[in-house]
Amino acid sequence: MTSSPDSAAIPASGEQLELAFGEQRAVVVEVGGGLRSYGVGARDVLDGYAADEMCPSGRGQLLLPWPNRIEDGSYEFGGRLHQLPLNEPERGNAIHGLARWLVWTVAEREPHRTVLEHTLRPQPGYPFTLALRVEYALSADGLSVRTTATNIGSSACPFGCGAHPYLTLGTETIDGLELQVPARTMLRMNERSIPVGQEAVEGTDYDFLSARPIGATKLDNAFTTFQPDGDGVTRVVLTEPSSGDGLTLWLDDAFRHVMVFTGDALPDVNRRAVAIEPMTCPPNAFRSGTDLITLEAGAAWTGSWGIRPTTRAS
Repeated sequence: MTSSPDSAAIPASGEQLELAFGEQRAVVVEVGGGLRSYGVGARDVLDGYAADEMCPSGRGQLLLPWPNRIEDGSYEFGGRLHQLPLNEPERGNAIHGLARWLVWTVAEREPHRTVLEHTLRPQPGYPFTLALRVEYALSADGLSVRTTATNIGSSACPFGCGAHPYLTLGTETIDGLELQVPARTMLRMNERSIPVGQEAVEGTDYDFLSARPIGATKLDNAFTTFQPDGDGVTRVVLTEPSSGDGLTLWLDDAFRHVMVFTGDALPDVNRRAVAIEPMTCPPNAFRSGTDLITLEAGAAWTGSWGIRPTTRAS
């Protein structure tokens, strides 16, 4: 006997937490605690994915307890060598942390706001215990994302945080969009997407200190040495010149790096959106130690970022 499809089947991304504030709407998901969609009125700001789809290309995922890659998946901490699974086998790297495919628990829920939590348990390659908490909130200022990690284990642990939103202004490609990244330094990457050096952006193809069209520039690079605004917040701006529509992705001072990725090699991205990824540390920080956070037992870290959609009038 063949059973009929179950109309109540659980979506691939788990429970769907719908948020609303005025014309804004967002969907946060149980799997990975990620952001599946975000828009204003009929305008999508996030290039997301369907509820019944397994999250492709890291869309909207939280990257904990490290963002981006660790070369060979191995690192030394506290006098011990640790080996992580190589979940980017084609490049021999461990990528984007350990929490993005795990089930998170809804701790608080309001029409415009939700909080999800997850306890990351000790495991091979990362024998530490973290209490993770993320708050998504909509307001007149757009979407804000506040992440907290608390070391609830008995020893210090290495930590980094990132997020992976793909942003869109509704155009077929991103080539005509204007991008401004207030960062004076860009990391040069090798064929494994591991940093091998850095250079000043001024006068190069990676100079977005002033807003200019992305054009044909291929981006898969981390930017740093931020030039924050007077309030200490760094703002990356994306604008569609003809309509005046735009968005600002802002980072507080807990985030010292931002990855900009045009997704040229990914068929499901291929320049239809641009990932602008807040990161506390650069790729390979578990090995290089650059801006790596050491959380002592009982210590907590908190950082915030967000997206503010804009129009010509605003």
